[in-house]
Amino acid sequence: MGSFSFLATKYLITAALVVLISEVVKYTGKFGALIAALPVVTVLVLVWLHIEGQPVERISNHAWYTFWYVVPTLPMFLSFPFLLNRLNFWMALSAAATITVVCFGIFALLLREIGIDLL
Repeated sequence: MGSFSFLATKYLITAALVVLISEVVKYTGKFGALIAALPVVTVLVLVWLHIEGQPVERISNHAWYTFWYVVPTLPMFLSFPFLLNRLNFWMALSAAATITVVCFGIFALLLREIGIDLL
């Protein structure tokens, strides 16, 4: 498969999954949230890296750092629904994103103390 057609295939499959998940959420919030919570994008990235012949170390590092990057995003999923009931959508989303950035900064500083460098 040529590089352009492979790239186009990657885009189509990845986009189709995102659209599928957003459509499922319209009909069943809990199941849609479950699907969205699954590391679909990360698994796709791991598959694409493997298919493209990337070194095992690079694939492994991607999974390792993804774990550490997910942890400080978790407060966003708690703060956003709380804020959404009190602010408009965009303000709530912006505030939740700001909370995530702050949590990430603090988390990165804490992890640096034990030898894990996220930045």
